[in-house]
Amino acid sequence: MINNKFRIKSRHCTQKKRRFCNIVLAGLLVSVTLLSSCSSSSKMQKRDKLLPDAVSDTLTFEQQRKYDYFFLEATRLKSKGEYDSAFELFKHCLDLSPSASSALYEIAQFYLFLKQMPLGQDALEKAVANDPDNYWYSQALANLYQQQEKKEKAISFLELMVSRFPTRRESLFSLVDLYNQQKDYTKVIATLDRLEGILGKNEQLSMEKFRIYLQMEDDKKAFQEIESLAKEYPMDMRYLTLLGDVYLQNGKNKEAYDTYQKVLAVEPDNAMALFSLASYYEQTGQKKLYEQQLDTLLMNRKVPAETKVNVMREFIVQSEQEGKDSTQVMAIFERMMQQDTEDSQIPMLYSQYLLSKGMEKKSIPVLRQVIQIDPTNTAARMMLLGSAVRANDYEEVIKLCEPGIEATPESLELYFYLGIAYYQADRWDDALDVYKKALTHVTAESKKEVVSDFYSMMGDIYHTKKQITQAYAAYDSALVYNPSNIGALNNYAYYLSVERRDLDKAEEMSYKTVKTEPNNATYLDTYAWILFEKGNYAEARIYMDDAIKNGGDKSDVVVEHCGDIYYMTGDVKGAMEYWHKALDMGSKSDTLKRKIEKKKYIAE
Repeated sequence: MINNKFRIKSRHCTQKKRRFCNIVLAGLLVSVTLLSSCSSSSKMQKRDKLLPDAVSDTLTFEQQRKYDYFFLEATRLKSKGEYDSAFELFKHCLDLSPSASSALYEIAQFYLFLKQMPLGQDALEKAVANDPDNYWYSQALANLYQQQEKKEKAISFLELMVSRFPTRRESLFSLVDLYNQQKDYTKVIATLDRLEGILGKNEQLSMEKFRIYLQMEDDKKAFQEIESLAKEYPMDMRYLTLLGDVYLQNGKNKEAYDTYQKVLAVEPDNAMALFSLASYYEQTGQKKLYEQQLDTLLMNRKVPAETKVNVMREFIVQSEQEGKDSTQVMAIFERMMQQDTEDSQIPMLYSQYLLSKGMEKKSIPVLRQVIQIDPTNTAARMMLLGSAVRANDYEEVIKLCEPGIEATPESLELYFYLGIAYYQADRWDDALDVYKKALTHVTAESKKEVVSDFYSMMGDIYHTKKQITQAYAAYDSALVYNPSNIGALNNYAYYLSVERRDLDKAEEMSYKTVKTEPNNATYLDTYAWILFEKGNYAEARIYMDDAIKNGGDKSDVVVEHCGDIYYMTGDVKGAMEYWHKALDMGSKSDTLKRKIEKKKYIAE
């Protein structure tokens, strides 16, 4: 959320300099074909006093062949991460040719990584001195000076690089940064002028020069800079609007107003100028004109929806800060939606605003309009889906998910809820088909938990259809994708216990569920029943008592189970009480009636 008031933001930003060489070991892979030469045939015409004297080795053909072989092997080992061996081979290269820049450069990276700065710097300086025309060696050395806070040395070397590599702009950006740090604003301006000579006049450079002139308290040159930018591009109203913004931000209100009027005289629908003029009215305290200007902007069909959305976000923030009635915001949204029925951005923002105000019911028709305009808007569809699920309106869930799957077949969550809705409507085959279709859209990036839930639901459906083999196969698949799927663990375990098969496996699965959710009556009942089937009646009673305490007394099945367990622990009176209670709760079990009649436990 934006926390400042509705106003024009500063559009200028300082151009970031690029860094091409990071002084880290693993990230430096050198092109062998470029670096295998021991020295450059071209030398500096002007000797750099920062660097040692250049040295050149004269190698025989055989020596050069050996050097190239060992350098290539060292590079290969380095790329494989075998740094110790690579380091030794690079040292051997230097034994063969002590002045080889390529080997010096590589050795420097090792020393720097090992925090042996003097050795690393010495090797890198020698590499640059022996091959002054290699830009990357020089860039790495310049970066090293800057990292070591050797600003004067870095500046001197970067100035040398500018003359040596006149077409490269990175060194100039680095100089701008360093001169800024030293507050040497005259040199900052001079360097920016050099950049402008390479790049041409542009917004970023002009805004930086504007900022520096203000630091130098030279307002005249500051505004002249932006004015010259506008003159450079007279047909681009963006720069003229930018000039107005600069005037407004620096208290030159009249100049700002006149500039915006010039823009609007040429382009009456210029969204940036309309926006800026609204800011002018707000900043000068002209509330009525501010609101009228906002209205002009928001109701203008030629203003892009993105601009309107940004303006409305600002207006909402301002309204919240000033404690205005939400009806004013809602009224503007309603008018905008009547005007533009083809873009979903405005109704989407409106629905989010309504939800933030707790007006879920009012947001529903707005969200429906969003997905009508843009059926692929999954966020809006999921909001509507959440409302339908909370209302247990599974018919509405179906109406939302069926077209949603057609529009966004990759949205797995829509398949999940559609399958549940079909299941609730006893459309078991449709539910199975939906989950099978969903599985065809599963990718390596899909969440395994979601895939596990699909198989778990399929297991439940197969069991309902009495297809037991398929049910257990689905549960097994669910647990492959997510061994902690407690829904699958519980149901799988319970169905096994009902069949009185694989009870050890059932107990192991069920125990995971009660360990995860020790107060879940359903899971406690399952675990207690498995223990009962295994003949561990005393332990089963402990877990069943916990199930009853945690809400299990609201289920006639759990209550009947409790009576069964009580009976097997010798508490016939307690068993009869629970059996009668289960019957009174509406149980239709004939076996339960026989238990009560004969006053003893009878297995299903």
